Amino acid sequence: MKTRQHLFCYALMAAMGSSMVWGQGERDVRDNVGFCWNLDQMERLVSYLEQEDTVAAAPEPIVAAISPHDDYLYAGRIYEPLFRRLRSKEAVIFGVTHRTVRMEIGDPEGVLLLDDFQTWRGVRGPVPISPLREVIEKRLDRKYFLVSNKAQDLEHSIEALVPFLQYYNPDVAITPIMVTAMPFERMQEISEALAGIIAGYARERKLTLGKDLVILISSDANHYGADFDNKPFGDDEAAHEKGTRGDRVIARDYLTGGVAESKVRDFTVAMDKVVWCGRYSIPFGLLTAEKVCREVEGKNLKGSVLTYSDTYSEGALPLRKTGMGTTAPFSLKHWVGFLSAVFTPK
Repeated sequence: MKTRQHLFCYALMAAMGSSMVWGQGERDVRDNVGFCWNLDQMERLVSYLEQEDTVAAAPEPIVAAISPHDDYLYAGRIYEPLFRRLRSKEAVIFGVTHRTVRMEIGDPEGVLLLDDFQTWRGVRGPVPISPLREVIEKRLDRKYFLVSNKAQDLEHSIEALVPFLQYYNPDVAITPIMVTAMPFERMQEISEALAGIIAGYARERKLTLGKDLVILISSDANHYGADFDNKPFGDDEAAHEKGTRGDRVIARDYLTGGVAESKVRDFTVAMDKVVWCGRYSIPFGLLTAEKVCREVEGKNLKGSVLTYSDTYSEGALPLRKTGMGTTAPFSLKHWVGFLSAVFTPK
């Protein structure tokens, strides 16, 4: 007899236009304004950003990392210090399921969302999908995930990382995974199962974490202003200072030092007071990465924040005719924070 969970999943698969046949061509680009998809333009952007990079050397090897997914002209200085230091043959990318996407696909909860595209668009050409995705589909309990090209087509949080990732790692293969809303206990349950599969895959293929395989987590930080129904301090310079200071405190308290399960749980509680995109992708990704590192390396993870900023502080990069633009305004009444962080074995 089918459980309610199974019936719910079957109904969602129908609503989401899910195909269970692997290999449906190349995923198209969702955001062709905020991100860069032309190699010449990407080289110009990266050249400018590398000259601007003042971030100290990051700890190594980088087993997991958090990246923004905001427009490159806003957050370029946050992306570059991270991806410049990443070298990997494969990347598991945990993305956000934004509200606009959730409304289009029936608002699934408590599951991961996979796709069945053969490749994703990259700045150097098609980005292949890792064999890990099919391993996950075969080994992970069906109650834990759905396959939906529609969901991945509508979502931009994973594709934002792909141009920078492929630019510095031309032969990289990816495993895109969207994380839906779920309670912490459900995150523990699914991440435990998924981490075992990823660790087994790494061992079978003799992959070294931080060299052959990296886990990336997509998230922007605080979304501040009336547009987000989030302005607890007002909308002046003092409010901006309080809001960004709050982001830095969250990053310091929960994303630096040892990745303990209790600290990850506390992060989810802290998310009730701010509007971060990664309220689910960050804790789920960290739980998974920590378990994979313990299984493969026998070590725990330690986090370090590389850099933090926001759209109001940064403004747009002073570059012209890049082929890119901005997809949202910035002001004291509407700003978004973002950070990059790395996690290494300790």
